[in-house]
Amino acid sequence: MNFGTTQAPLHSYLTFIGLDTLAVRMEAHQRNAFRVARFLDGHPSIRRVHFPGLESHPQHDLARRQMRGFGGMVTVEMEDGAEAAKRFVAALRVFTSAVSLGGVESLAEIPYFLTHRVMQDTDVAIDPGTVRLSVGLEHADDLIADLDQALDVLQEEGPYPPTILTARVP
Repeated sequence: MNFGTTQAPLHSYLTFIGLDTLAVRMEAHQRNAFRVARFLDGHPSIRRVHFPGLESHPQHDLARRQMRGFGGMVTVEMEDGAEAAKRFVAALRVFTSAVSLGGVESLAEIPYFLTHRVMQDTDVAIDPGTVRLSVGLEHADDLIADLDQALDVLQEEGPYPPTILTARVP
C-alpha cells in the first residue's frame, strides 16, 4: 500500500473475534473493579481510593452522567507511603506487578517508581504511595482475598517480601 502499513491477517482476525466479547468483558471488568474499590474504601491502610463509581469520589455525579460504567482501573494511595506501596504490591499473588495495564488479568503498578519516575520533581508529581490496579476478569472474591492478604502483610513485622523492582518467581 502507498498509504501506510496494514494489519496482518491474523491480527485482524484476533481483533475481530475480540470485539465480539468486548462488551461482556467490560461488564465483568467494571463489576470487579467496583467490588474491589468498595473493599478498599475505608481500609485503615488506604488513605484514598480513586474510582469514579464510588459516591465519595469528587466527580462521581459527573461520571454517572457521562459514562455507562466506571471502568476497571482503581487507584489507591497507601497511608504509609512508598514503602507500604512496595510491600503491598510485592505481597500480591493474583494481581501481577506490571508497567502496562489493561489486559484481562489483574495487574498492579506503583507509578512513582515506574511510569511517572521522570515527573517526581515537577508540579504534577504523583504521590509516592500511589498504587494503580487494573482489575481483571478473575473472580472478584479471589481478587479481594488477594488484596486482603496483601494488606495484612503491612501489619506484620519482619523482612519485606521481594520488592516489585526485583524479579518475582511464582
